[in-house]
Amino acid sequence: MKIPKINCKIEMFCSINPSEDPEKTKKSISNIFPYSTIKIENFSISAESKDLNSLEKIHEAVHSKQSQKTYRRNLQKNLYNDSTWFYLNKQAAFVEKIVICDEAEESPLGPIKVILSSPKIDEIIDWFVYGE
Repeated sequence: MKIPKINCKIEMFCSINPSEDPEKTKKSISNIFPYSTIKIENFSISAESKDLNSLEKIHEAVHSKQSQKTYRRNLQKNLYNDSTWFYLNKQAAFVEKIVICDEAEESPLGPIKVILSSPKIDEIIDWFVYGE
């Protein structure tokens, strides 16, 4: 897989429910987004990266499951100016599985929201969906 040299910001957010262990939620994020800085604050967790390598596991899943059309539809639907976003299932992430959610309610404990921002967002979407 060739990762393009494009400036970008990748942010991830999710809530931590009172019944959840914050460390397990942190593990969900780190399983899916290596190379990111993770912060736990009260009842939420956030992570940030400026490295497209952080999307490597999702990129691989998109291509191994032949789910490019689903991701492209989500990324285009949520595109606004220089950013777009999508949801991932938090429980699936805990066991290192990539499951995109069309709606937040599809992840019973709440989803992980992933926001991609870049002046070249169209190039990032093309790489993410079609890039090898």
